Amino acid sequence: MPVKLSPPQRGRLSMTSLIDVIFLLLLFFMLTSTFSKYGEVELMAAGTGGTAPSRQKLFVSLGPDAVMLNGQSVDLDRIADLIRSQPQDSRGHLVLISPNAQATSQRLVDLLAVLRQVENLQTVVLG
Repeated sequence: MPVKLSPPQRGRLSMTSLIDVIFLLLLFFMLTSTFSKYGEVELMAAGTGGTAPSRQKLFVSLGPDAVMLNGQSVDLDRIADLIRSQPQDSRGHLVLISPNAQATSQRLVDLLAVLRQVENLQTVVLG
């Protein structure tokens, strides 16, 4: 005996749930993005030497807990004042920064933010 089956009834699509999902995704991405001001850190990698006139060179060794300027241990907060007190010519200073293997990138950014206060200063990150 043949059985007559009717095709399943399809419910009407609701756009409300789709709009709710899109709204929740938008809210999630807005809340996870940062609203803080972005800062820039200028970096210049060390390259081959050219024929440019030499500047007063200072060497900064950066570790996780210590900062050394020309072999002398200094405080991170005072390094800008110490660099300003160094003799310089009209072009300013060239600071060579050598972070060791344990130094974090945040520590490097903190150092570069402090050094930004010094006028006519060029920084080169080694390694």
